[in-house]
Amino acid sequence: MPDLLDIVGQDAALTHLQRAMHSARSPHAWLFSGSIGVGRRTAAVAWAKVLLCEQPATRPNAGRLPDLPGDFPLRLACARCPSCRAVDAGLHADFHLITKELLQYHPDPKVRDRVMQDLGIDVIREFLIAPAGRAPTGGKGKVFVVLEADLLSEPAQNALLKTLEEPPRGVTIILIASQAESLLPTTLSRCRLVNFFPLPADFVRQRLIASGVEAEQAAFWAGYTAGSLGEALRLAAREMYPVKRELLERLADPDPAAEAALADWLTKTAEALADRLVAEAKADQSTELSRQLANRRAAATVLPMMASVFRDALTVATGADRVLVHADQPQAATTLAGRFSVAQLAAVVEQLDSCEQLLWRNVNPRLIWDNVAVTVASAAPLRL
Repeated sequence: MPDLLDIVGQDAALTHLQRAMHSARSPHAWLFSGSIGVGRRTAAVAWAKVLLCEQPATRPNAGRLPDLPGDFPLRLACARCPSCRAVDAGLHADFHLITKELLQYHPDPKVRDRVMQDLGIDVIREFLIAPAGRAPTGGKGKVFVVLEADLLSEPAQNALLKTLEEPPRGVTIILIASQAESLLPTTLSRCRLVNFFPLPADFVRQRLIASGVEAEQAAFWAGYTAGSLGEALRLAAREMYPVKRELLERLADPDPAAEAALADWLTKTAEALADRLVAEAKADQSTELSRQLANRRAAATVLPMMASVFRDALTVATGADRVLVHADQPQAATTLAGRFSVAQLAAVVEQLDSCEQLLWRNVNPRLIWDNVAVTVASAAPLRL
């Protein structure tokens, strides 16, 4: 697990955290806001290590963070004590990672049977509010990191307000969200905001190449993910580039028979990706990922990729001064721009953007992909 100062491209956020560590009244509730894959979760876990470390160290800044004096004492985790090793292993009793998937471990079977549409009040009460009120196992307090805080339901946020405003002594809460404005104003007012910004595309490209990704693929993922190194690395590791190339070829295929073949291919591709996501969760997090959630995440990978092709087609059709996302396969956008009107292209993008939500309505994934195939072939509206 990287240490706090190993995080690259987020010096402003690290400066904010380092200053807070030396403040007489350091905030106990934080909101890390920014795109997926730019270092929010890594920074939250690394900072938790510092807060829980049994033997925290300091070192002079010496130019590491340009906005701080050279002699500013940077606070770091020792990375050697039992607490640091436990955080790295995901086994620290006072470090809590809060996700909507915890619903499946709720003690009430009726709660466990609910569909995980959001990060609800039952998860927040059982896995954050209640343990926050109990004494820490060690002497350094407790840290709660809430992933996908954008999905906190309104009742969950209201229930959390008192804990955010007046947490038990030693408790630190870090909310991680892609868009701060998605949270209630009452939640925002109780958190210190730290912004994490997209990384430069060239930096992401170089890091991908350094990790072994072929140059053309690295250039595509750097642009497609809009500066999200973590997301780019994940997509490359899941071997999604050959999938995206075949997807574009199929979308541009003029053969009327291609519609049915596309539905079959989308179904199989999404199922294979869902299988991989389940396996990754089990291997990397030692936990179970429900098949329903895996299906949604697979759809959330494939559908935006399809929508991006039609956005490229809109760019071509309107003559907009924008670089094509799929510049490595420009013929797909040109073909679609010639096949559909601007209004039809926009309608397809809108429908694809809404398709993921259908997976939460107990709709069979195959039915969804059948409808998607019809939509991208004819711009026909979804009928489910």
